[in-house]
Amino acid sequence: MTSEPALVHRWRSLLTSYNEVAGHLERALQEAHGLTMGEFETLDRLITATCEKRRMQDLAAAMYLSQSALSRTVARLEKGGLVTRSLCEDDRRGVYVAVTADGLQRHADARATHRTILAEHLDSPATAL
Repeated sequence: MTSEPALVHRWRSLLTSYNEVAGHLERALQEAHGLTMGEFETLDRLITATCEKRRMQDLAAAMYLSQSALSRTVARLEKGGLVTRSLCEDDRRGVYVAVTADGLQRHADARATHRTILAEHLDSPATAL
């Protein structure tokens, strides 16, 4: 069994690593592509889904964002022309989100930046947990 101090140390190391990588991602994506980390992650999850559109509640369940934070993120992406929202025909409370052609292009451009940052910070043995 792992001791309590060891668990706390491991947890703090994980948080430190996450915050460092997230900070680099946030800056690089914003400066190079005008996207926040949450906006990129939303596009990434939509694009890697097996269907052309996804229900907001399913997307929220798959992400670290709350439903309200995701709604604000999707609203910004929609305002920028990167996604569209539509009502579910079967359940008027449901909302679908789909990526536009501009969203696909912005994601493709930002994906290289995202993966470069991940490789720089997660490939080294010093960051392995």
